[in-house]
Amino acid sequence: MAQAFWRVYPRWVWVVVVLMLILLDQITKNFFASIIPLGESIEVTSWFNFVHLLNTGAAFSILADAGGWQRWFFISLSVLVVVPITVLCLLKKIDPAERWIGAGVVAGGGGNLIDRVQTGAVVDFLDVHWRSLHWPAFNLADVFIVCAMIAWVWLSIAISKRKATGLREESQ
Repeated sequence: MAQAFWRVYPRWVWVVVVLMLILLDQITKNFFASIIPLGESIEVTSWFNFVHLLNTGAAFSILADAGGWQRWFFISLSVLVVVPITVLCLLKKIDPAERWIGAGVVAGGGGNLIDRVQTGAVVDFLDVHWRSLHWPAFNLADVFIVCAMIAWVWLSIAISKRKATGLREESQ
């Protein structure tokens, strides 16, 4: 019986998924950048807006006003994260869950890296707020990275609990 393609070629599936996520990120950024003038917003609900902002910094606009050098710093940092994780996910035998967590990091980092190389800033278009308190605007690449990190923390806790339970059972 033929096995499913994703089981036979998990690395190819990983590459396709990462490329699709990067493409989705870039399409959404370009779409919102084309329909919303820079600095403007469209109210969707009382707690959510679509916006068009450019972030020259990192998360929470860290180093956004650093004078320009941060563009190359964040490009270098992105490459130093995306390339090794890609290599690990494609060349090493790792747990499938870890491979998919890596896909989220690579897709998110790659999407924001493309923005930084092209324009020197990351396009943000999602704005969550409560009254006048706004969470920093973000994009799908940021969502991919945050979800991957949440999954990684959850996986790490689950593995630690499994190891602790295993140690207790062995000592009895």
